[in-house]
Amino acid sequence: MSEAKHRRLFENHLPEKAVDYCYSLWSELGFNFRITRKRQSKYGDYRYDPATESHTISVNHDLNPYAFLVTYIHEVAHLFTFEKHKRSVSPHGEEWKLQFKKLMLPMLREDIFPMDVLGPLARHMKNPKATSTSDKALFVALRNHDENKSGLLLKEVEAGSKFLFNKKVYRKLEVRRTRSLCELTSNQKKYLISETAPVQVFKN
Repeated sequence: MSEAKHRRLFENHLPEKAVDYCYSLWSELGFNFRITRKRQSKYGDYRYDPATESHTISVNHDLNPYAFLVTYIHEVAHLFTFEKHKRSVSPHGEEWKLQFKKLMLPMLREDIFPMDVLGPLARHMKNPKATSTSDKALFVALRNHDENKSGLLLKEVEAGSKFLFNKKVYRKLEVRRTRSLCELTSNQKKYLISETAPVQVFKN
């Protein structure tokens, strides 16, 4: 993909004032950058291929500009951490947190993030979690800027309640980190479903 096309990708998905910075990170580091389909289990991804010694970062296409920016910087921080420490440190340990903070600091501005996001994001960056969805205040602030906010996310469903997901009825049993253990009511089989999966309230 040409440099012009890469820049257009950033222009289409990021706040205007963040484009130059994010483009410069890609240009400097030379990683493969991909916009992917919606993934229920994650917003972005970083991978290193030892066979080709190449780095690939992907971000879901459906994120609003502010969530896209946070996710992009999150993943670039993984690349910086890997380049410096290889696989000798925890993926979301202190080394990654330090890189994430350094990379995000230039973006913590009112002309990039609206105030309702900037406040929760600044607090989040004091001790970043592995995912923005783990920080309820930041998650809600980012979600408020989604174009389509219809329905619920599984994390908003109370334990013991039924919900519709992929045209099937489940009961939420318990939360396990970023996923919930759920029971398919038709056969009582158990499944782990992402807490950020879009669901619908089931009405008897």
